[in-house]
Amino acid sequence: MGTAVSFAAQPPADQATVPAAGTTATQGSAAAKGQNSKAAYSGPNTVVILPATPMLDAEGKQRLDPDGKPMFNPPVTQLRDKKGRPVFDENGKPVFATATNLGYDEKGKKVAVKKVKLAKMEPVSISAGTLTVDGWTGKARLNYDIADLKYLYIFAPGIGTSIVSQNPFPDAKEQPGAFNGKSLTITVDGHPIELASDKLLLGKKPQSAWVVVDRDFRLPAKFPAFGYGTTTRAPYAWPGSKEGGLEKGAAQAPPLPADVRPTPLLTPCPAGMMRPPVLPGQKAEQRCVPTSAPSASTATPAQATPAPASTK
Repeated sequence: MGTAVSFAAQPPADQATVPAAGTTATQGSAAAKGQNSKAAYSGPNTVVILPATPMLDAEGKQRLDPDGKPMFNPPVTQLRDKKGRPVFDENGKPVFATATNLGYDEKGKKVAVKKVKLAKMEPVSISAGTLTVDGWTGKARLNYDIADLKYLYIFAPGIGTSIVSQNPFPDAKEQPGAFNGKSLTITVDGHPIELASDKLLLGKKPQSAWVVVDRDFRLPAKFPAFGYGTTTRAPYAWPGSKEGGLEKGAAQAPPLPADVRPTPLLTPCPAGMMRPPVLPGQKAEQRCVPTSAPSASTATPAQATPAPASTK
């Protein structure tokens, strides 16, 4: 008799093996889900880009480059996550990059923030300032708090508009020691122009000023004007300027006030004559009158005419 060998019953080849509930099937489903999770993303892949916005200065005004063209901030891009997908908030709105958070690129690589060295600002404060041209006061009680000085504008009739800066710029000529303590003094075509303030302008030590004159820009004003801005070309964005006031050619200086005009000397009166005395507030007379008129007491009496004899 041979030894009896028993074999475990094998399922048919065409019958699938059913795993125990809660074990093999669940693990297999999770593995399949993990493998297909990336392919299962059906959200948007295009990031939203906001258009460029106007660049404003510390006072909320439109910045202009030295050529007079408006300056704009760069466009703002939507953030990407570590998988390169656009980021949305809980309300489904795009989340945009900031100066300190640029997110990830389309390959999931962190975008590094570049350190930008900010330009040094030059704050200037003008307190109770006085603007004089050729020694004559053109503007008084000037008060300006300039967060970052780029260019000063000084308009004077008959001279033009002077653009002044503490730094070199194209076509400008240096005038050494123009900024001196509480004053700025420049000379344009032999005309001294001075801005005096109650406060220091740029410091205690004298500094050079670079000046260029725009003779074609003319304000609709008969007296000097003062302002500041960020451009070196007309029309200038400064207080009091008007684009419609641009005229070609040099401006004519306004006439002097009547009380400061020189009075020409009168020709002397002939001998024995004089001009009448002028009382305060009266206008001087041009005519000459005799120095003295004969009085009635000194006049020669007229001879009496004898009456005719009466006849009887």
